Amino acid sequence: MAVTRRQKQLYDFISQFVEDRGYSPSYQEIAEGLGLSSLATVHKHISNLEEKGLLRRGANRSRSIDLVKPKGRMKSFLAPAVPTGLSFRFAGRIVAGRPLESVETSAERISLTDFTRSKDVFVLQVTGESMQDEHIVDGDYVLVEKTNVARNGDIVVALVDGAETTLKRIYVESGQVRLQPSNAGMQPIVVPADAVQIQGRIIGVLRKY
Repeated sequence: MAVTRRQKQLYDFISQFVEDRGYSPSYQEIAEGLGLSSLATVHKHISNLEEKGLLRRGANRSRSIDLVKPKGRMKSFLAPAVPTGLSFRFAGRIVAGRPLESVETSAERISLTDFTRSKDVFVLQVTGESMQDEHIVDGDYVLVEKTNVARNGDIVVALVDGAETTLKRIYVESGQVRLQPSNAGMQPIVVPADAVQIQGRIIGVLRKY
């Protein structure tokens, strides 16, 4: 069962709360326990967990959250790590314009270490179209180098308000952070700098055909 890290934290918080007190927490108690400023964010996470079959809500009673034991192991979507020793044969170069008579051959190999020296790299699958102008589209996989710092203009995985993660270009401007989508139809996210935590920097894109 794949869940986000925040959803796993919320599930564990409710489980521990029920174990300690014998009843489920209110939305306000969940927000305070997880350091969330918005009850709407709590509601969104609970709705997502309900859709995944990990909890139920009673319609006509307070404190109505009932956890459902997951059928398999609950996994965070940030968990998969990339083995940086993995390499592939580099067969040469191919022109994307006019055709060539043949593809060059080479004994060289391409390793993920050619992209980064860090061994702490993980993979995320992209959902949505906010980065489509960077040719990062729904269903693509991005290689993320784990880091908490970035330069203006880097494409990063950013945690906003301790609740939601997003893939955007980051710009720090006068004490605020602008998370800029690469889609002309979407508006940037502008929040105070202390509301954003960088979780990683994009170093590559993988696409399955």
